[in-house]
Amino acid sequence: MLGKVEICGVNTADLKVLSSDACRALLIRAKHGDRDAREQLIAGNLRLVLSVIQKFTGRGESADDLFQVGCIGLIKAIDNFDAENHDVRFSTYGVPMISGEIRRYLRDNSPIRVSRSTRDTAYQVLQEKERLTAATGREPSLDEIAKSLGLPRQTVVFALDAISDPISLYEPIYTDCDLSEERARKLYEDYYADAALTFVSDRSVCLKQVVNTSKCVLSVEKHGDKLLVVSAIDNLLKGASGQAVQNMNLMFGLDERAGLRLKPVAF
Repeated sequence: MLGKVEICGVNTADLKVLSSDACRALLIRAKHGDRDAREQLIAGNLRLVLSVIQKFTGRGESADDLFQVGCIGLIKAIDNFDAENHDVRFSTYGVPMISGEIRRYLRDNSPIRVSRSTRDTAYQVLQEKERLTAATGREPSLDEIAKSLGLPRQTVVFALDAISDPISLYEPIYTDCDLSEERARKLYEDYYADAALTFVSDRSVCLKQVVNTSKCVLSVEKHGDKLLVVSAIDNLLKGASGQAVQNMNLMFGLDERAGLRLKPVAF
């Protein structure tokens, strides 16, 4: 449990909790520039941060990182809370500030930018998955999660895919396969027969085959009972201009290098 471990070098079991009256008195002093009162408020509300970050565990993020980001939210809450004019407990104001700071971190810390609504849906799905697992004693299906949340199945699938860690387009993929290498390669060739700019090679893929082009080259090799599929692609990794080149070549049936001869302003 997070409440009994060490996070960021802090023994969470030893964290102190301020009383409501002490917290309000310190907030008033801090609002008038008392930095010692501000430090006491931060130290006295770290358990509040701890309670909030427990809602965000299980998403592949370090507890230390979440705790530090949560502390930033706590400091912002302390600096902005007006104890003299707000007739509410500090925690009522602080928890949304801490949660908001952590959500922003999770949203912006992804290698691929995902909209806030999609990311929130994904986290909603993960929470519902945990709840259904605890209730049924088994892992629920996507259909069950979608039905429970009242969402279309494709929305659930899209949201979970959006927060998955991306892998390199040059990353080998291994999968169990009882087909021969020749049969597997033929299946790939047939599948991509009508796909412009996508080619299946009978040799190991080399980046030199695709550099400065919009094409993708695949190779299929058999290693024991594993099928190794390697893909190499270059131009799409160059951002929006590369995507524009790819789209244009596909739309007009141009050679894979044609778009690269045009001026960037065309995109």
